[in-house]
Amino acid sequence: MKRSRPDPKGPLEREARAVLRDAGDSLKRLESRCTRAVAAAAEAAISSLGSGGTVYFCGNGGSAADAQHLAAELSGRYFIDRPPLAAVALTTNSSALSAIGNDFGFDQVFSRQLQGLGTPGDVLVAISTSGRSANVLRAIEVAHQLGMTVIGMTGEKGVRFAAQCDHALVTPSASTPRIQEGHIAMGHALCELVERALFPARAKGNGKRPARKARGARRPKRSAGAR
Repeated sequence: MKRSRPDPKGPLEREARAVLRDAGDSLKRLESRCTRAVAAAAEAAISSLGSGGTVYFCGNGGSAADAQHLAAELSGRYFIDRPPLAAVALTTNSSALSAIGNDFGFDQVFSRQLQGLGTPGDVLVAISTSGRSANVLRAIEVAHQLGMTVIGMTGEKGVRFAAQCDHALVTPSASTPRIQEGHIAMGHALCELVERALFPARAKGNGKRPARKARGARRPKRSAGAR
């Protein structure tokens, strides 16, 4: 018995059109409101990577997936065949996440890794749709203590979160799906700008890897009262 085909102009198509229209409208607002912030964030990442620094990413749930996605775009490639860039997602080591979460608390799963890996001049991309993720906020605090630059991604309700970041990429929406779509769009733009700056088209396939910082050149000692 043949199944009847769904009406192409039925309720599901109307709902799909409404969802896609909403997503498109959100991205249009992103272009008008976030272009300057994306450019500034890209400049920070370019400066760090070009000097041998590392870009770290962190987030929870869908934001963890975005962290891994964007780190892979840099350490693998985005558009250009070129040497890999130093990019690390702090969300991928299940042994570290479970051990730190069990022994120190889930709010330290990113910050403790960062304390062992981060150096002055590195960049942290901290992602939280709500702006209230305790472990991401803790990572931001530690990143500043280490002399790192913080790029934050959040939604329009994450005002306090954004204020703690050096560069805030704020999707102008309160809807979690729209915020996440904005984050990946801005993250992709950042990766593309980084590639264009560090590996111009004329050097495609022939770019030299940026010199890495000597791992022994750790951050300077701070007084007990310093943050």
